[in-house]
Amino acid sequence: MIKKATIFCAVIIIAALTSCVPARLLDESKAKLNECETERSALKKATQENDAKIAELKEQMVKNEKENIGLKRDTSIIGSNYRNLTSKYDKLNQLNEQLMDRLNKLLSGSEKDNSKLSGDLQMTQEQLLKKQDELKALEAKLLLQKLDLEALSAELKKREARVNELEAILKKKDQAAADLRKKLSDALLGFENKGLTITQKNGKVYVSLDESLLFASGKTNVEARGVEALKNVAKVLEQNEEINVLVEGHTDDVPMKGAGEIKDNWDLSVMRATSVTKILLSSAKIESQRITAAGRGEFFPLDPAKTAEARKKNRRTEIILTPKLDELLKVLGDN
Repeated sequence: MIKKATIFCAVIIIAALTSCVPARLLDESKAKLNECETERSALKKATQENDAKIAELKEQMVKNEKENIGLKRDTSIIGSNYRNLTSKYDKLNQLNEQLMDRLNKLLSGSEKDNSKLSGDLQMTQEQLLKKQDELKALEAKLLLQKLDLEALSAELKKREARVNELEAILKKKDQAAADLRKKLSDALLGFENKGLTITQKNGKVYVSLDESLLFASGKTNVEARGVEALKNVAKVLEQNEEINVLVEGHTDDVPMKGAGEIKDNWDLSVMRATSVTKILLSSAKIESQRITAAGRGEFFPLDPAKTAEARKKNRRTEIILTPKLDELLKVLGDN
């Protein structure tokens, strides 16, 4: 309904501009409408890219945790080898002591025996030196493994903190949307399910108004009951400055007839969205740059069926409310 109102309003404005204003001003108005649509698409793309970055961070965290487990397993194996080498080293020391004792006892023995004992002793000492070198190398490797583990652990904690921060911001955004939905429901209590519905999805709040609540058929001027509902919406928006507003006009797929100011469904949807936007701005203190008016024509139907009931659903205007993502975008930029 809101989109139809917007289209209808836009059609009237364009028609007025066509008949009363130079062609240059008409072109500028169309350019502004296109700019608004481009900005909406850019915001949607930014949201998708942010969701992809969060998924990538979570995937990297899982990968790092697997690497950490592997490093711990390697450290356990190296520690076991270290203990085995230490045990062998102690045994060699004991053997050395025994050989020294034998050497002292056999100093008076034959030269042949002394020579053999000396050779055994030298071999044992060489083995001890070799084992000492192996132990030093193993100790150095263990130290490097420990440093790597500490660095990896610090990085994992840092990434986990970033993910937790992002999740907290998203949770805060969803809660803000939920609070906004409740405020709107309270403010529009007399209108809900009487041509007006309020829903929340994907962190946004959708206020959908049927054509019957806002406009006469084919018209772009908002009727009294619709103005009353829009004023209530405006009061809520005035009290919630951290909300961006998109007003979308929608029509059914029945072509417009006649050669008046409204040429087609695009015109009707845009002019109706503009009419609704102007009422919101005139009913409360709302910064104009927070609001975007757009027309969708018949190209985003709720029900694609070619029935009167389906077309009635599709003739609507939607006010889409989105909590600002400045805090989330800042965190992603810092990362």
